[in-house]
Amino acid sequence: MASSLMVSTAAPVSRSATTQASMVAPFTGLKSTSAFPVTRKSNDLSTLPSNGGRVQCMKVCVASLGTQKFETLSYLPTLSLEELAKEVDYLLRSGWIPCLEFDSVGFVYRENHRMPGYYDGRYWTMWKLPMFGCTDSAQVLKELAECKKEYPNAFIRIIGFDNKRQVQCISFIASKPAGY
Repeated sequence: MASSLMVSTAAPVSRSATTQASMVAPFTGLKSTSAFPVTRKSNDLSTLPSNGGRVQCMKVCVASLGTQKFETLSYLPTLSLEELAKEVDYLLRSGWIPCLEFDSVGFVYRENHRMPGYYDGRYWTMWKLPMFGCTDSAQVLKELAECKKEYPNAFIRIIGFDNKRQVQCISFIASKPAGY
């Protein structure tokens, strides 16, 4: 109770130089645009990188004409086991977790609904659990061979999950049934 009765005898506080320095200056208008670099559009394409003018775009596989398109790499010829191993090595180097999925249809289609963005066939059946701790592409190719043996008429894809971002980062067809 005695502390509440005490009266301060200190002198009134005045604004010091440090207090005034921390105050925000008033708005004085827009800055001049002369300080910013000027960007001009040019129709001159001669400065763009060139590959010598012989090739402008990569050709797609001619055999893909008239066939159903699938996922990543589906416009290329069927990958050999060595090429599949290189893709899986890339997946593993990126820190992604490989997983195999299979489906009898292999591509998205519309059957149950016609609304935009809805497609049937997006979700495939998972072959075993994702291969957590996998360090070698040979392990994935062994599982691919087992899945092919079990489901010879199925499309099989290899996907890569990023467990930190919780997203699928890569997906490509590893095996197609005969006739595709």
